[in-house]
Amino acid sequence: MLVEQWSFRPKRTERERSGVVSARTSVGFVTGLPSSKTTTRTPTTTLMAPRAVDDRSGAAELERVSSLFPLTYPVPSPITHKGLVPTDDIVLEQELLRNPDNIRTWMSYISHVEETNFRKRPMPDQGLSSASVRMLGFLSDETLRLALQRIVSLYERALAVFPSSYKLWHRYLSARARFVLGDPIDGAEGRRHRLLQSAQHALEMGPSMLELRRSEEAQEKWEFSLDGTLGWKEWRSLAAAYERALQQLPTMPRLWLDYLTLFVHPACPPTISKTHARRTFDRALRTLPPSLHLHIWRWYLRWAEICGSEVAQRVWCRYLRIDSSLSEPYVAMLLEMPEQLRIADGHANNIDGSIARHDEDEKDDDDDDSLTPVQERRVLEAAKRMLALARSAWTGEYTSPNGKSPYQLLLDWLELAERFPESIGLPPDKETQLPMRHPDDKLPDSETNVLDRTLLPVRQIVERDGLARFPDQAGRLWTGLATYYIKRGDFDTAWDTFEQGMKTVLTVRDFTQIFDAYAETSENVISFMMEELEDEGDEANDNTDTKDRAQQEAEIDRRMQDFEALMERRPFLVNDVLLRRNQDDVQEWEKRVTLWGDNDEMVIATYKNALETINPRKATANLHQFYIHFAQFYEDGGSLGRTDPSAVERDVAAARQIFERAVKVPFKRVDDLAEVWCSWAEMEVRNGHYDEALRVMSRATSPPSSHTKIQQISYYDDSLAPQSRLFKSLKLWAFYTDLEEALGTLESAKHAFDRILELKIANAQTMINFAMFLEEQEYYEDAFKVYERGVELFTYPVAFELWNVYLSKFVHRYGGNKLERARDLFEQALDKCPANLCKPLFLKYGELEERYGLVRKAMSIYERATRAVVDEDRYEMYLYYIAKAAANYGLVATRPIYEAAIEVLPDRDAASMCLRFATLEQKLGETERARAIYGHASQFCNPKTQPEFWKVWNAFEIEHGTEDTFRDMLRIKRSVQAQYNTDMANMATTVLGSANRAPSTAVPSISDPMAMIEAQQTAKSARTGAPSFVAASATSRPATVASSHPEKLGTDNGIDDDDDLL
Repeated sequence: MLVEQWSFRPKRTERERSGVVSARTSVGFVTGLPSSKTTTRTPTTTLMAPRAVDDRSGAAELERVSSLFPLTYPVPSPITHKGLVPTDDIVLEQELLRNPDNIRTWMSYISHVEETNFRKRPMPDQGLSSASVRMLGFLSDETLRLALQRIVSLYERALAVFPSSYKLWHRYLSARARFVLGDPIDGAEGRRHRLLQSAQHALEMGPSMLELRRSEEAQEKWEFSLDGTLGWKEWRSLAAAYERALQQLPTMPRLWLDYLTLFVHPACPPTISKTHARRTFDRALRTLPPSLHLHIWRWYLRWAEICGSEVAQRVWCRYLRIDSSLSEPYVAMLLEMPEQLRIADGHANNIDGSIARHDEDEKDDDDDDSLTPVQERRVLEAAKRMLALARSAWTGEYTSPNGKSPYQLLLDWLELAERFPESIGLPPDKETQLPMRHPDDKLPDSETNVLDRTLLPVRQIVERDGLARFPDQAGRLWTGLATYYIKRGDFDTAWDTFEQGMKTVLTVRDFTQIFDAYAETSENVISFMMEELEDEGDEANDNTDTKDRAQQEAEIDRRMQDFEALMERRPFLVNDVLLRRNQDDVQEWEKRVTLWGDNDEMVIATYKNALETINPRKATANLHQFYIHFAQFYEDGGSLGRTDPSAVERDVAAARQIFERAVKVPFKRVDDLAEVWCSWAEMEVRNGHYDEALRVMSRATSPPSSHTKIQQISYYDDSLAPQSRLFKSLKLWAFYTDLEEALGTLESAKHAFDRILELKIANAQTMINFAMFLEEQEYYEDAFKVYERGVELFTYPVAFELWNVYLSKFVHRYGGNKLERARDLFEQALDKCPANLCKPLFLKYGELEERYGLVRKAMSIYERATRAVVDEDRYEMYLYYIAKAAANYGLVATRPIYEAAIEVLPDRDAASMCLRFATLEQKLGETERARAIYGHASQFCNPKTQPEFWKVWNAFEIEHGTEDTFRDMLRIKRSVQAQYNTDMANMATTVLGSANRAPSTAVPSISDPMAMIEAQQTAKSARTGAPSFVAASATSRPATVASSHPEKLGTDNGIDDDDDLL
């Protein structure tokens, strides 16, 4: 311990009050450190002198610089140091004589001395080299050296009067430390600002505490510091001053923290920065309350990190007992710290230098694979601590401050094992002797106890802590374990590890990771062996070398064969991975069969293995196809039979055994089972076994014996086995009927179709097929009965297809021989036929009457059709009706049809019909009737949307009209256009008005359809002179035309044109 004590007289004399301190009352320095009276060997140093200066001048300068110290020991006094009190300070000295107990007088005097004697930048003495100036810092200036002595002398005198003043001690130590530590580059204000900022943040345990200190050190760059080797006496004296202050004020945390900062200063000498520093940190922890311990540990850990060696381990281990969050940085530090204690040497002991040394040490470690015993112990401790962290994180007892998951921590441990396999893992022979470990077994303490030097069973740890807990990361774990064995030089175990990993992973990603690492490692080993063989090729002269070379070449050939075999096995290995992930994947089993190619034995073994493994209820799609393909493999005679069928004999018996097994499998869908039966029958047909094919299908369609069970079983009841519902499969019955038609008798085929109808599973196509089969056998009436039975079973729209085919076949068969029966059939078909489907039936009906019946009857049918069809087909139906009427009765007979069509058709279709009607009248020479039709059609033809109509009327007036009729046409066009514009404006006004005011009963709203219709009818009845012999739909028609322009439509004498046409 550094202690400086003051010796006081029992009574204060007048001479002492005058400030004159005699040698007897001067400060005595009692310390355990070497003093000027004890024999001490001053450390020597080599100054960086210029090359022009010889050794004698360098030694002289070193002696000159060394003679400057010590400056503050013993404490300077006016008696021992002349000129310590300048003439200008006599007045202040007299003030002290008058008021020696007034601290303000002392503080005023001290402030005056500091302000007048300290300069921010030193002015070096003449003759000092640049190296000496850098090492001396502020003390390279004679004026600042004298200032230091004056300040120390004055503060010491003040502290003799006020030994317990914190303010005085703090100012004294700060002022004195400034001469020794130097100034930060950003000045004292900048350092004070950083301290205030760091004080604003609450100091917490964990890496943030250490990172905060590192960031502060990275920002603190000191200048004008005193070198610790050259000025070690001043450093020791400063430390002694702090010791005296703490002796007086042991509980002041600021003094402790300022004192502790000395030991991490870049220029701190080794005489106080090692053992003395460690003891000082320990005393601070014992003295200050626990609430301030984090501030101490903040410096203590950083100091230990700089020191390294066993000191750092012990200090960090002490802290980890109370806070395990720094375990990860501690592990990193264990791997980076040097083997021996780092000794400070002046400016070499700084942060940048330590980091540089860390990098150099790490580079040396990478270059040199061998580790010293000390480094091996540290590596093993780091591995055990990392393993303990991974296990604690898995159980939730530890949370990584860096956000690492338990898997990431285990991966860090595995990377350590890969990097230092010999220092961490047990030898393979010893590891194989260990008993198998069950996942529920208790973990041995030796794996995480850092005091136990037992090596770790890496494989067991990877399997238990890695593969068992993180199966989704199996690829990386297996690859890391194999890399560990490769680093140990045990390639055979590494290859076995790769193989085991590829046979156990469940994802393609993990397999790809392992396979790529396996292939890359094998390729690198082969390349290395080939390069080694090439280098030794020139040296093989004797027989022994020739034998060794032959052995090496054989080893290379063996490894290359293994590598080629590995690459060839890759598709099979990938398929194994996919099948391990889902053993019920039928598609992957199919790929497996394809991979074997022409190897029939392996193909058969794969089929058998798949059928024993796959669960039908869990299988993917097309399991039935897998059975079918297996049977076809036997039927074809193997792979050779597929390429050359004549070269091998078909094994139909084995194929039947496969089908016998397949029909008993509980497939998911009944259709799958039905397809198996159909494939079986097809195989029998292909091989000429027709009776066997019919027997197979008869067996497949056999229903339960009880009629009640037949009615109760539903084809869509998934709770029943597919074998129980198979007899209601229409797919199966359709194939059976086709087979009976081709190979069976008429009675058996009819019996099969009757069974379908009894089971009520027939559809329209089944009825048509049955009827066509009877027609081919010339049983026409039976076929028609089938159609009639079908239309009774099915409703529209299915019945429409049956009626359409039935009527076509009936008319084609009998023509007009059974006309009344045909008419009755058509009437039955049209009775319940919906409007959207009845058009083809009406056309067939009318065609029947035209060819075999009465034309008048046909015209009435067409007239019925115009009323029965939907609106979309009515226009075409009228055109067809008009065409038939013109062909049968002439053009004149079509006039009533045109009038009826114009009356019922929508506006756009009515306009087209009016154009056709007007063209007809032109052909008949009735121009006035045509003009009246054009005038009538103009009511619902907007000139903007239907300009074609007005072009046709315009051409008609040019060809057949007069100037007056042409002007009337133009007036009507303008009137219609104005009316449409007015209607649109009124509609927009009505909509806006209904939105702004309440609806009124007096004015019909646009939303009231009945009111709109009444208004349109009223406007229609008010027209005068407008053509009215026919009527069209009121949709989109102007409300009134003639009411606003009565002169533009009609004749001058007021006679309606319609009267002339009727």
